[in-house]
Amino acid sequence: MKLVSTEIPEVKLIEPQVCCDDRGFFFESFRQDWFNQSTGSNYEFIQDNHSRSSQGVLRGLHYQLPPHAQGKLVRVVSGAVFDVAVDIRSSSSTFGRWVGVELTAENHRQLWIPPGFAHGFLVLSESADFVYKTTAYYSPQADHGVLWNDPDIGIDWPKLDVPFSLSDKDQKQPVLSRADTFA
Repeated sequence: MKLVSTEIPEVKLIEPQVCCDDRGFFFESFRQDWFNQSTGSNYEFIQDNHSRSSQGVLRGLHYQLPPHAQGKLVRVVSGAVFDVAVDIRSSSSTFGRWVGVELTAENHRQLWIPPGFAHGFLVLSESADFVYKTTAYYSPQADHGVLWNDPDIGIDWPKLDVPFSLSDKDQKQPVLSRADTFA
């Protein structure tokens, strides 16, 4: 596996070494010792989640506040998404900045989004299966979000031939300047 830096130093792209032949492929999708050593962290992943969404579905931007803050290790096992992390740590020099990458079943990439970041994704393919590990359990009382199209963040979401589809909850999230954030 290879760790690739993004424009926000704490958010990392992970590119696995994929072994392919005429039978298919194999790769290690996760290894705790490598992850801890490569990221300089000691997180323990305690919950796995799996969602399937249709083209144009936009989920996010979600996060949980302490003491239930979640780090997420995300990947796509079918289809393609544009995945985004937004720095919501008010004391950070990159507060309000975002990084976006395309994750596909073919490129096998993963994105590490540490606690302190809002996360969301847009489905680019006809459908996508999105799986991720979290460092904390889901906690409804700690669940928060930021508006997906906050002009102060300015995420450059890809254009699609279908309209975006968001939950009522995601359409009503506050802009970052009015959201509860990390210190």
